[in-house]
Order: sequence, then C-alpha cells, then structure tokens
Amino acid sequence: MIHTILHRPIAVTMTLIAIVTLGVLALGRIPVSLMPDIDVPRIVVQMSAQGCSAREIEQSMVGPMRRQLSQVAGLKDVESTSRTDAGIITLTFSPGSDMGLLFIEVNEKIDRAMSSMPKEMERPKVMKIGALDIPAFNVDVTGGKPEQTSRLVSNVISKRMEQLPEVAMVDYSGLTGTRITIQPDEARESLSGITNADIEKAISDNNIVLETLSVQDGIYRYSIHFDSQILSVRDIENIYLRHNGRLLQLKDICKVEETAAVRKGIVSSDGNDAITMAVIKQSDAQMNDLQQSMDTLISQLTRDYPELHFAVTRDQTQLLSYSMHNLEWNLVLGIVMASIVLFVFIGGRRLPMLVAISIPLSLILTLLCFYLMGISLNIISLSGLILGVGMIVDNAIIVIDNILQKGTCNEHTVNSAVKEVVMPMLSSVLTTCSVFIPLIFLSGTAGALFYDQAMGITIALFCSLAVAAFVVPVYHLLLCRKCRPRDSKVNMWLMSFYEKGMRYTLRHPKTMAGIFSGCAVMIVILLPFIPKERMPETPHDDALVTIDWNAGIVPEENNRRVNEVLGHVKESVKASTSMVGGQDFMLSHTKNITGSEAVCYIKCASAEDCDVTVEKMKRYIARHYPEAKVESELAANIFDMIFSTGEPDLQIRLQKREGGRPEVAQTRMVTDSLQRRFPRTDVPPVSTETYIRYRTDAEQMAYYGVTYRQLYSRLKELLGTGNIYEINTGGESVPVVIGGGDNESGMLLGNTITNGNGTDIPLAYLVTESRSEDYKHLVASADGEFSVINIDNASDRKSEEMMEYVTAVTDGSPVKASFRGGYFSSRSMIGELFMVLAVAVLLLYFILAAQFESIVQPMIILAEIVIDVAIVMLALFVFGESLNIMSMIGIVVACGIIINDSILKVDTINRLYRRHGKGRCSGNIALLRAVVVAGHRRLKPIIMTSLTTVLAIVPFLSRGDMGSALQYPLSFAIITGMTVGTLVSLFFVPLMYYIIYRKR
Repeated sequence: MIHTILHRPIAVTMTLIAIVTLGVLALGRIPVSLMPDIDVPRIVVQMSAQGCSAREIEQSMVGPMRRQLSQVAGLKDVESTSRTDAGIITLTFSPGSDMGLLFIEVNEKIDRAMSSMPKEMERPKVMKIGALDIPAFNVDVTGGKPEQTSRLVSNVISKRMEQLPEVAMVDYSGLTGTRITIQPDEARESLSGITNADIEKAISDNNIVLETLSVQDGIYRYSIHFDSQILSVRDIENIYLRHNGRLLQLKDICKVEETAAVRKGIVSSDGNDAITMAVIKQSDAQMNDLQQSMDTLISQLTRDYPELHFAVTRDQTQLLSYSMHNLEWNLVLGIVMASIVLFVFIGGRRLPMLVAISIPLSLILTLLCFYLMGISLNIISLSGLILGVGMIVDNAIIVIDNILQKGTCNEHTVNSAVKEVVMPMLSSVLTTCSVFIPLIFLSGTAGALFYDQAMGITIALFCSLAVAAFVVPVYHLLLCRKCRPRDSKVNMWLMSFYEKGMRYTLRHPKTMAGIFSGCAVMIVILLPFIPKERMPETPHDDALVTIDWNAGIVPEENNRRVNEVLGHVKESVKASTSMVGGQDFMLSHTKNITGSEAVCYIKCASAEDCDVTVEKMKRYIARHYPEAKVESELAANIFDMIFSTGEPDLQIRLQKREGGRPEVAQTRMVTDSLQRRFPRTDVPPVSTETYIRYRTDAEQMAYYGVTYRQLYSRLKELLGTGNIYEINTGGESVPVVIGGGDNESGMLLGNTITNGNGTDIPLAYLVTESRSEDYKHLVASADGEFSVINIDNASDRKSEEMMEYVTAVTDGSPVKASFRGGYFSSRSMIGELFMVLAVAVLLLYFILAAQFESIVQPMIILAEIVIDVAIVMLALFVFGESLNIMSMIGIVVACGIIINDSILKVDTINRLYRRHGKGRCSGNIALLRAVVVAGHRRLKPIIMTSLTTVLAIVPFLSRGDMGSALQYPLSFAIITGMTVGTLVSLFFVPLMYYIIYRKR
C-alpha cells in the first residue's frame, strides 16, 4: 500500500485538502463544554418545612424518608442532614448506574412515603446531578426597588436569558417577595364586635370562582361567568361585612397594605442587595457562543434598565479558555520545537517544514474524528489533546530519520524505511494508548470523565501514525529527495557521550543492577512519606468563607454582621457576593445554609491578597464574635465540584455505644479536649442552636375554655404566619396574612386570646416558656445517627495523631468514635491509581509479547518503569509535591511514553541480530555489535522524540494561576519520567538485553 501511495502524490494532496476542509467545518460544529456530559452518581432530596426545628424535621420527615429511600436498588451510601426549616438526603450510587431509571425509582419511593409524612409538608424536591448542571458563571443584579427588581428578574430577565439557544436554565436566589397584611384596628374591632374569624370568613366567602352557566337565546347559546375572585389590595379593602345589622367595609376596621415578605435569606453583591442568577449551559452549545450571546444580552438589559447593574462572577469558563489557550500555545510550541530539534540534529529547511505540517494535519484529522464520534471539546478532552500534541510529532521524526539513514532517497528506500518502523510505531501507539484505558475504570465520576481524555490521546496518536506512515513519505520523496544526514558538532558530541556511557554501563553491570534494586526499594520506602490528596493545591484569587454565628439571629442581623466583616477588608476585596440564610436555588450547586449561617464569595487582586484577606476576616470574627465558627475554602472550580467529595480532611463521627446520637455535652467534651491537645489545629466548636419551648397547661386551658387549635391560631396570628389565602399573579404568589408579626419573644406571652365566651385570657396563664440547646445539624446515614466533628487543613501526620487521641479519649466512655474524610478517600484514590498502573503494565506486557513473540523481551522493556517511577516519586518528595490525581496520571502517562524508545531500540537490535546471525565468524555481527550499532542508529530518534515531548510541556511548569497549578503536577511527573526514561532506554535496556541473550 505504501509503495502505491508513493506513486500518487496528487491523489494524496487532494485527499488531504478534502480532509482539512471537512475538519475545519467540523471544528465549528463540535460542542464546546466545561465538562463531558455525564451523570454524577448522586441524587439529592430536599425537604422543607418552615418553622420546624431540626429535631422535628429529623423525627417526622427526614428519618422516615431516609429509611424508605434506603431500599432503592444499587444504593451505595445514604446520608442525611436535618436543620431548622429543611432537611437534605444525599443518595450515592455505584458509578455507571442508570441515573435516569434511579431518578424515577426515587420519586416512586417518595410518592409512597408521602402518606406517612405530615400533611402540611410539601413534596420534596428531587435533583439528579449532572456535570453540565454546574453553572458556567453567575450574574449578580443590583439596584432598583427590591420588590420590583425581584419581579423583573423572575418574570423578564431570567426568561430572556433562557431564550438564548445556548442557555439551558437560569437558577436564581435572593428574590424579595411581597405579602398583603391585614392589620385589624383593635379599638374599632371591639366596638363593632367583629373578630378575626369573621374577617377571615368574609374574605373566603368573597374569593370564589363559580362554575360557568349557559343560557339560550333563539338559535344562539351564551356562557354566563360569575367571577368574584380577589386579586388586589383594593379588592380586599372593599369587602363588605354585615354584623349585628350594620354593613361595614373591611377598610373601615383594618389597615390593608402590600409589604415586603419576611425574608428567609438575603443575597448581597459588594454590600448592596442583589439577586444572583446561575447560568447553566446547553450541553451541545459552543462556549464562545454563550459568552458572546450573554455579553450582548447584558449590554441590552443595561440599556433597557439603566437603574440596574449586572456583574458576572464565579466565571468557570476561564478554565476552559485556559485549556484552549494551552492547546493553541502547545500547538505552536510543538511546531517550533520540532523544527528546531530537526534543524539542529538533521539540518536543512525542508525537513522541519515537513514535520511542522504533520502536527496541524494530525490535529485537524483528530478533531474530525471527535465530531464523527460525538465527543465534545471540554477540559478533559482538551487535556488529552494538549498531552497528545507533544507526542504527535514523534512518529514523523522516526520515519524521517529512518529514511535518511538509508543514505539515498528513492521509492525503494523510502518504502523499505517506512516498512521497517511502521510495526514498532504501531506497537508504540498501542502501548501509549493502553496506559489510558485503565483510567476509565477509576471509581466515582473520575473514571467516566477520563474516558474523554483517553479517547483524545488515542485518536490523536492514531491520526499521527496515519500521517507519518502515509503522508510524510510521499512529501519526503517529493520535496526532500536530495536531503542527506549531516554530522554536526551536536551529533558528534552526542555520539561521543553515548559511547562513553555505553562503555561504562557494559563494564559495570553489577552497579546497574544495584541501581535497579535500589529503585525498587525506594518506591516502597517513599510511598508512606509522600503527602496524598485527591487534587493538587491551586492558587486562587477568590475564596468562599462560610460563617456560622452559633446564635439564633434573623437574616437581617446576619446580613449586617457579614457586611460589617466585609467592610473591614474592603480595601483588598475587588468583588464580593454574600448569601445569608436559606437560599432559593433549585439545583444543588450552592451550599445549603440555615438562617444563622452565611457564605461569602470574595475575589481579590492576587492569591496572596486572598489568603491575607481570609485571615483578616477570621481574626476579626474571632475578636468580635467569639462564638462564631468560620471555615474557608477555595472558591469551587469545575474540577473541585466534580472530583471533590465534599469531605473534610478528617471527620470524627461520635455515636453512643448502644446506638444513637450522643448528647451535646458528650460531643463538646471531645471537642474541648481536642482543642486543648491540638491548639494549633482548627478544631471547630459544636454547632448548636437555642430554641424556645412552649409548654401548655392543660388544666388552665380547660378551665378557661381555650382549645389547642385556638391557641395555635392565635400564636400564628401574632407572629404573622397565618396565611389565609394566596393571590397568584403570573409566576408569583402573594400571601394574604392577618396580623402584624412584629412581636418579640419576650412580649409574645403578654398578649391575650379570646375564648368562646368572648373573654380575653392572658397567654401567660396558659403557656410557660423555657429555652433548650440542641444540635444545629442532625446528621445520619445507613449506620445510624451520629454527631460529627469536621477537621480541615490537617496534615496526614496530624490526622493520624488526632485519630489515636480520640480513640484513647472515648475508650471506656459511653461514646464510640469512627473516622471518615479526605484522609481515607485520598488514599483509596491513590491505591486505585496504583492499581491502574499495574493493569497498564500488564496490558503493555501483552502487547509487547504479541509484537516480539517473546516472553522475555517485554520484561526487558518494562523493567525501566521501576526506575522511572522511583525517580519521579523521589522528585515529588524532594520538591514537596503530593501524590494526587494529576501527578499519578503524569506517572502513568510517562510510563506509556518512555517505553516507546525502548520498543524501537529492541526491535532494531532484533532485526540486526537476526539479519547477520549469532555466530562469531567473519561477516557476522556479534550480539555486542548488534547492541552497539542499534544504539547508534536509534540515538538521534530517541533524543529528538524525547526533546520534542519534553520541550512542549516545559512551559506548563508554572503556578501563576489555577489552570497552571492543575497542570503543574502532571507536567512535572511527565518531564521527570521522560528525562530519566530516555537515559534508561539508551543505556539500561541494551545492558539488560545483552546480559540475558549473552547466556543464550
């Protein structure tokens, strides 16, 4: 086939033009997303009940529902958290589960359980989490009157955003609702003899929509409508009441007005009341199109509503833009570096140009395959392409060098040169791809995500192989027929260095064997001491600060405190968004908080400023609000949202030995002892809340003729929570409330209640008040109920010490402790990645054994992995790096790349050894000579391919921003492994071959 293609340069050119045209067209149609479209194997069930305590929600709602949902098939873990007003149940399933069917089953279980739930409870919200449900960015809206801006956002602005073809959904929070308050005038009410019950009955009687009647008029029939529906404040004011022969209107005895509803949560942007909108992208939309459409719409909205200000925050598209920029930079750098390397080692102008053409051609062919296979351009697939660009040029370099070694350039020599290396190149591509396939089997979402990376590298390498085998030979014969290899000073120095190194290696086999054994031992020794984490630490110029005031404050006071804290650091904060109290988001992309908690997003000029600002906030809160608990974390990026488990570094779970959650005092005893024992570790206090308990006197209630229903209705009326009707206007519901709701707890029992005889009875006669303390969050799982102590920013050594200490403290006490958290999950992930490496090595062995038809030769090649892994781990330890997903992937990738050089070298040794026989007679090349000659022939290709791969990755050895910091561990591991692997391929592998086959 290659011989035929060499005679058809015009046909090859026309085919390339057609492929490039199709590739360019496909590039404009490939979806560009933040992440691949996968389902995260979690379902979140949100339950709400306004006014209920955490204990009530746990006992009457969350507990029974959790037990019902524990029966869902394929459930891996279930965990629930109950808090004031709401509860959350998180269901975790095995990776690869059909989340669509599980979503249906969960809803069916909820429907069955609803009959045993409290009647006033709303149906829980069920949310299936997908990678594409993560907001691309948030838009904060400030300005205008809160009620009017809220209507505008919910009814107009969000709808206009959702009309954009690139937007799937706009999720918002921070709306200010309204309510119609009917405040009776007690003096006029007393004179007229009208009670609140009479007012409520009058409103209900007037708010009716009767069935339609019809009347016939000759040959025509007409419909008659009776409509007496209440739709406005004026309608309520004009309601008539007839009492004791007198006819009154409601406005004569009551003050009716529309006011702002009681807010359960508040959103602020830079200290101003705001509404924040999370924009979710369509799965098949181009990210650039979304950005352009949103910029255009925001500009138009700014002109239409000049009193409003729109600010884009928490922009996740920056990471995708960084990846796209990396790909472009890597492409240019790969072309430049490959051209420089070829010019230095081979010389001439046409050969570097030939390699430079092969890189974009392979990439265009790869993107065309992406389009045909339905793979989107996302952060994961782009990372595969970025890695692949450095390797795309390798095959072209090998083909060109082998052609030049033939001395002459004609159809026969080109065909022979390509045939000699095509099988080793195919084996190299297969071995490189094989190290990525096991990544798909990582547990959790990581395995599904790395499918795109594996496919990206696999497609890129096969495309580069096709270009090197079928395109490069044609144009080499056409354009570079007169090119000849030259002996430059660089080549001469390189050959001298190789010969000295090879002589030393062959003369000191025991030393080399000692180095190999030492590397194997080094891996075992270093592994326990290298820090382990799921994701590498990344510098952020933004952060999330979560504050739990540990006091039962209202959202308005919560907001005042947050603004006070932010005002203290306003000089170093470029932008801020704070969310206090309960939020209205439908999706679970934002942390759920109670009315006394707040989440502050701050953005600073640099990562250093951000760290300083967070510390200043913590110190200020500790000084002015010592009971508060403060946690800081990096502002969640797309990788954190997908890969993180939401776990602290160490979670201590306390249970009674007979089962059940321990008392607050028992948990506080453990936290206090931890704070004394580890003063430099941030051990949070127990999160509790004080609640008021009203206890009725049944004897007094019977004596005064007051029923429980009457008492409850009166308390709701005094607190302003007695909704009697809701007016629906469009997508908004306006409650109608009787009562003011301005009573403080100390004044509440100073009011009276009217019994059936019309006598006013002081509430203090019927009710006594007491205060109690309970957990703010009640946590439970399939293992039962427990209390938790979350420890963040704890090193591995500190976590181990704390676990030993807690075990000793609880030994013999009524409480037992168990442990969870990132300390365990990171080790589990690293263990899985080592298993991936072992599986990859086995796959490599199978492929090499099939190629060489030998059981021994694959072991010779794979032996270098031991040295490479040991040196990479040593480098990580020396430079203070951790073992994480990115560095481990770098090790796995390096192992797949570095053996490619050894494959070519062993193949060349085999070919020379077989061609000239094994004898020592005149004219035959002995084994030693075959090893040395093969080394000379493959020296330049090995050095050139290694240099092009390493030099293309060197620019990513920086940590200037989040994207660079994520790439750094992977780049560091690959560069270290490639550098060491090149030396091992040059010297150690030939020595192993010589030692084994010399005895044969």
